[in-house]
Amino acid sequence: MLENKAQRVIEESVPGKQVTLAHVIASPISEVYESLGVEETGAIGILTISPFETAIIAADIAGKSAGVTVGFLDRFTGSVLLTGDVQSVEVALSAVVSLLKERLDYAVVPVTKT
Repeated sequence: MLENKAQRVIEESVPGKQVTLAHVIASPISEVYESLGVEETGAIGILTISPFETAIIAADIAGKSAGVTVGFLDRFTGSVLLTGDVQSVEVALSAVVSLLKERLDYAVVPVTKT
């Protein structure tokens, strides 16, 4: 008789100081803007950050570094959505990632773009 020796693995997320997503969507389709309830401006930037409260700092950095608008900020999930022209969104995301890495010692990802 064969014995079932399956192992159970439990995974849990333990937030550290990290940026897990920094992405620019250049020229999103109209339905994306409509679904998000934000004005069509040329590009959307998305950030996810932990600890989640850092989203507030990130939104402030982004707004001060480039001509972007904060379309959404959630301090309970660490999500930030920015809108603006493509270059401004890229500059804003790069500024956030750079400052969090250099001054607050966060683990970061590169800014990506589609």
